[in-house]
Parts: sequence; C-alpha cells; structure tokens
Amino acid sequence: MNEQSTARAAGPARPGGPVVAGGLVATAVVAVALNAAVAAIAHAAGASDDFEQLHFADYALLTVVGVLAGAGGWALVRARAARPARVLRTWIPVILLVTFVPDILLGLSDNPGTSWGAVIALMLMHLVVAAVAVPAFRFLLPLPGDRD
Repeated sequence: MNEQSTARAAGPARPGGPVVAGGLVATAVVAVALNAAVAAIAHAAGASDDFEQLHFADYALLTVVGVLAGAGGWALVRARAARPARVLRTWIPVILLVTFVPDILLGLSDNPGTSWGAVIALMLMHLVVAAVAVPAFRFLLPLPGDRD
C-alpha cells in the first residue's frame, strides 16, 4: 500500500493545530456576533434589560464555552466512536434539547425581567451556536467515512 492509500484508509486529514485553533476562535466570534443580533432583536421586541442572560458579557462567555465544549465533545466522539457520524447525528439534537431545559426552567421562574420572549431568544442562541459550530467542526475536525 502506498502512502496516499494509507492516509485515505486512516480517515480524512485534519487541519493542523494553528488552523484548528484559529478556526475555533473564528467560530466563537461568528457565534457571539450572531447571538448579539439575537439579543438586540429580543430587546427591540420588548425583552427587559433586567434579563441578565441577554447581557453581552453573559451570553458571550457562554457562547465561547459552548463552542469549546462542542469541539471537545466532537473530537472525543471522532477519536473514540466506531461510527462517529452516526453518534453525532443522534447526540447533537439530544444535547441541544437538553440545553433548553435550564431556559424553560428560567421561563417558569419569577426572576426579574424574565419573559417567554427573552427565554425563546436564549433558546434561539443555542440553535445559533449549533448552526455555526457544526459546519465548522466538520471542516476543522473531519470525520472518517461513516460505514453505515
């Protein structure tokens, strides 16, 4: 077997460390920018300024944490699962739904400034992070061919 067919059999090549690091930073920046737009729209639609979860410092930090945690989970599944694409097709929607639970509980609370419009904005922010991160992870941490 020659070198090229050996590389193909081992799975897709992953970009180098600096590209992955830069890509993760870019992913986080794009996700934060889009979440800032969601927050601005929510505030324009009547979400209270007292709703702390729509303050930039709060959602920006959690957006970055979400991108990094997602990348870590993706890399772990990529490295350990026999069929990583199948695992991710199942787990990404499940994890996304689980992230809605604290938002729903927040909506049921009587915290200052809480409204269902603001809570829906938070839930939309989770979708934004996934919509930005998953394609980035596909490029930065490509999966070996799924043999389903």
